[in-house]
Amino acid sequence: MKTQPINILLADDDIDDCLFFKEVLDKLIVCTCLTAVHNGEQLMQLLTKQHHKLPDVLFLDLNMPRKNGFECLLEIKLNKLLEQLPVIMYSTSNEQEVINLLYKNGAQYFIRKPAKISQFKEIIQKTLTLIAQGNILQPNRENFAITV
Repeated sequence: MKTQPINILLADDDIDDCLFFKEVLDKLIVCTCLTAVHNGEQLMQLLTKQHHKLPDVLFLDLNMPRKNGFECLLEIKLNKLLEQLPVIMYSTSNEQEVINLLYKNGAQYFIRKPAKISQFKEIIQKTLTLIAQGNILQPNRENFAITV
């Protein structure tokens, strides 16, 4: 397990969801450092800035203004400097077509945003444990969606 904090970049336009995410991180036993951006353009500007250290993991909301999660994921995976960045897609959507497309486009995992904070905490803990253990390669299709 990694002893340094896990540097997390969160891209989500919903301020309440960002606060919810931070609240969940504060309750975890894993040490983290969170940076948040609120649209896809901000995300890509931050990631492509020269001399910017990449985060350990990116949690990317599917539905954002200016540039959505699909567009950002494609840009990241087509960029030689960013392609190794573990991208965890998350959304309230649970459409199989969407999940299949995210898998095909190179996301590491998919999380459906749960309504209860206890479930969200469990899912984030599970995800960060996988990342901290070095499980950053895309799993087989049946293990792609992380659930509680």
